[in-house]
Amino acid sequence: MKDYNVQNLRNIAFIGHSGSGKTTLAEAMLYYTKTIDRFGKVEDGNTISDYDPEEKRRKISISTSVLPCEWENVKINIVDTPGYFDFVGEMIEGLRATDIAVIVVSARSGIKVGTEKAWSYVNENNMPRAFFINKLDTENSDFEKVLSQLKDSFGISVVPIQYPIGKENDFKGVINVISRKARIFNPKTNQMEAADIPEQLINKTDECKKMIMEAVAETDEVLLEEYLSEGALSDEEIYNGLIKGIESGEIAPVLCGSAYKGIGINTFLEDIVECFPSPKDLRPVKAKKDDKNIEVPIDENTPFSALVFKTIADPFVGKLSIFKVMSGKAKCDSIVYNVNKKKQEKITSMYFIRGKEQIPTSEIIAGDIGAVTKLQFTTTGDTLCEKEDCKVFEEIKFPKPVMSMAIVPKAKGDEEKISSGLNKLLDEDPTFKITRDVENADTIISGVGETHLEIIANKLKTKFGIDVELQSPKVPYRETIKKQSDVQGKHKKQSGGHGQYGDVKIKFEPRDDGEEDLLFVDKIVGGVVPKQYIPAVEKGLRECMKHGVLAGYPVIGLKATLYDGSYHPVDSSEMAFKVAASLAYKKGIQQANPVLLEPIMHVEVEVPDEYMGDIIGDINKKRGRVLGMEASKGLQKIIAEVPMAEMFKYATDLRSITGARGSFEMRFERYEEVPANEAEKIIQAANNKES
Repeated sequence: MKDYNVQNLRNIAFIGHSGSGKTTLAEAMLYYTKTIDRFGKVEDGNTISDYDPEEKRRKISISTSVLPCEWENVKINIVDTPGYFDFVGEMIEGLRATDIAVIVVSARSGIKVGTEKAWSYVNENNMPRAFFINKLDTENSDFEKVLSQLKDSFGISVVPIQYPIGKENDFKGVINVISRKARIFNPKTNQMEAADIPEQLINKTDECKKMIMEAVAETDEVLLEEYLSEGALSDEEIYNGLIKGIESGEIAPVLCGSAYKGIGINTFLEDIVECFPSPKDLRPVKAKKDDKNIEVPIDENTPFSALVFKTIADPFVGKLSIFKVMSGKAKCDSIVYNVNKKKQEKITSMYFIRGKEQIPTSEIIAGDIGAVTKLQFTTTGDTLCEKEDCKVFEEIKFPKPVMSMAIVPKAKGDEEKISSGLNKLLDEDPTFKITRDVENADTIISGVGETHLEIIANKLKTKFGIDVELQSPKVPYRETIKKQSDVQGKHKKQSGGHGQYGDVKIKFEPRDDGEEDLLFVDKIVGGVVPKQYIPAVEKGLRECMKHGVLAGYPVIGLKATLYDGSYHPVDSSEMAFKVAASLAYKKGIQQANPVLLEPIMHVEVEVPDEYMGDIIGDINKKRGRVLGMEASKGLQKIIAEVPMAEMFKYATDLRSITGARGSFEMRFERYEEVPANEAEKIIQAANNKES
């Protein structure tokens, strides 16, 4: 690759609803910049971006790819992100490395929930953004309709800087609104060729140019004054104002084309170079130095610093850390400092990456994106810098996992391999978590949705050769008692030689202080049970409490008062008293009205107004209780308590009820008695399993 300076770099992320054509647009740009000589197709599984076996099989992007290309001596780093909601973490990673988000919208289906989510994310982070209306060659595509949807939904800052010539099958070219130059696509040469603006589109072009002038004038007082007095702005003033407006996020330009047919790709590339900000044009990056907030300008002549925004776990190459250089230069054979881990790392070999291809390089400048292999301590979100000039960039905030499954090996003895494989995948994907259910000896993986967890399981097979299946996690039920009981446990055994003798009287009752652990009270007087055996009684009870009498679940909230008993000077032992305690336990719990308890989750669901009724209805169906509602960030927040047993697939249910517009968080709240009809089923299932 050529040498570039910061001014000659553009970092753009393609984001938006799944199926809007982001991967095809990236492929088209690589093809028309002559970076590749064959135009791959998603349905054929041969695009540069979607190279993972899972992506080829499902025909969707599941991870973010970096795809550099060159146009008019400018290096454009395209970052293609998945639109599928389970992989939102990948989009978040991609956006941290780029300077402008291009929200790709289908001209046929218009604004979808993925478009709204993409907009709200870039808006929250005050990031420059643009729209690309794609698929203008398809049936029922309508540029005007989609443009007006964008303006209605996202405000007057949405301005078309390109306009299509023709529609559907007759879509054949694009007008650059600012320069008023038209280009028609020649399918024989695969090139856009200069042409006159069709007469019927002259007024439309002028109208769009006026829209741009107004938007640009709104962002600058000097330009506003000139526009009001002169009634127009020069093209140079429009371009300068447009770049500033895009940088500040005040203007979102709209571009258009057909990625599949390659119509408008040249004009898109030209506008990226002319209108999109370079890393140098943007606001400095926020960081912390000695606990103080600082700003780091993207400048190659300052000390080195970089943010690792993505990690790839490659079973052959090892760990590949992908980073964006924020200041200075990354150089081969240099020692850098990981501020988050407080460790030094050696950069041995560095690469530019294009999909799965690695292009060796000895230097990567500020504003550019590259990769390094085999860093020992570094993970996604870490800052690398010079030790003498320590600063730390804000870590990447990922969504919390909302769905959990137990991961079960198909072959015995694979547990160790599963653990190792999962930990490598965890490096690659910080949106999932691994926990251990000690009670059932299960490994639990938690992620953003059902497809997300399925793909983690599939990656264990394709990357590490481990066959697993996913099951719903077991609900950690508990048992307790509701009444008092007063029982005797007597263990007496005489069989020649040393006998066994232990005798205890214990009162069992529910704990009334809300604690779950056993409250053991020693009320022995006069040494009827010798002191040295009392701990054995408590130990015997604690061991028994691991298994309840109804369905074998652990018992909680129990108070046991040892108040009487007897012993034998020769035959009594710790073991005998442990056995006596266990006999008392079985009898005592059965007599004290044992009940089954289930974990209750505190759930907070955020949805648009129109889904409120459906969500409340669904919570009631799930045996939940709605505690309250409040407005939150333009949405409604429903606060409820729902049994855990009903919540394992809630991520999928909520997505289907709200068309993926809802989100939720939950946490464990407390244990509560299971309704009798449900308890009966659970007890029967547990007893059938045992038999």
